[in-house]
Amino acid sequence: MVPGLAPPFFRRLKFSLGLRWPLGVALAAGTLLLAGLAADRAAAQALPAPVVQQLPIDAPTRVLFVGNSYFYYNDSLHNHVQRLVASGHTSAPPPPLEYKSSTISGSSLIQHDLSWLTTPGRLGVKEPFEVVVLADGSAQPLSPARRAQSRTIIQEHAKTIRQRGGEVALYMTPVYVPPHRQARPDNLGMTARHYIEVGNEIRALVIPVALAFDEAYRRRPNIALHADFDGTHPSLLGTYLAACVTYSSLYERPCKGNPYDYHGRIKADDAAYLQEVGDEVVGRFFQRQVRP
Repeated sequence: MVPGLAPPFFRRLKFSLGLRWPLGVALAAGTLLLAGLAADRAAAQALPAPVVQQLPIDAPTRVLFVGNSYFYYNDSLHNHVQRLVASGHTSAPPPPLEYKSSTISGSSLIQHDLSWLTTPGRLGVKEPFEVVVLADGSAQPLSPARRAQSRTIIQEHAKTIRQRGGEVALYMTPVYVPPHRQARPDNLGMTARHYIEVGNEIRALVIPVALAFDEAYRRRPNIALHADFDGTHPSLLGTYLAACVTYSSLYERPCKGNPYDYHGRIKADDAAYLQEVGDEVVGRFFQRQVRP
C-alpha cells in the first residue's frame, strides 16, 4: 500500500490557485485535482513488488553515489548516510568508510562516465566500490521516451558496475511539488513504477525515497521536505529523510534512535519523525523487519 499525495499537494496547489484565479475556477480545478490524486493513489497501490529485498553485502564500506543536484544539496547525501552509518555503530568503532559522490547539476545518467568513475583509484579509493547508487534525472520517468532512455543507460551502467565487482542500487527520486511547473498528481506512480520495474529487470536494489517523501507529507502536510522556491530540490529535512531511507535500505538497520542530527541542526522531534517514517516505508516496501 502506497499512500497518496493528496494533503500536501492539494494544500499547496489550492493556495497557488487562490492567488491567481477566480474562486470558482480555483474550486473547479481543485475538484479535478482531487480526482486525479485518487486515481494516482490507486495506481501507486498497485505497484509491482521489488524483486531484490536486500544487498548480498552485509555492511558495505565503499559506496559511490552518482547523480545530480538532488544528491549534492544540503552538504551532500553521501555525507549524511556515512554519518548515519558511523553513528549507528554504538557498541564498537565504525569500520573505515570510503564514501564518494559524483554529481552533475541538472544531469541524467547518460552524462556520467561510469567506466571512469568505477575504475579503482580514480576517485581516491583503491579497491572497487562495493555499491554504486544511481539516480537518474528527476524528469526521466515522466514520459515514455525518457523512460526508455533511462532504462537503457541504467542497464549499461549496471553492467559496468558489475564488471568491477560492485552491486547496483537505484535511488527512487522524490517527485515535484508546487510551485514546480511540472508538478502533477500522477508523477509519483510513474516514478515509482519506473524505478521498480527497471530494478527488477536488472536485479538491483531500489531505494524508495519518493514513497517516503509521500508518506511523510501524508502524515504531516505542513512539513517542508522540498525547497519552497522551486518544489524540486530537497530541503535539509528532505535530505535527512532520504539519508535515513538510503541507510535503512542498504544496511537493513533502523534509523530510529540514531543520534545523528547534523551537528544539532535538525531538531530532535523532526529527526525522530523522519526516522520513524523512513523505517516504516522501508520495512513495508521490502516486506521485511529492519534489524535492530
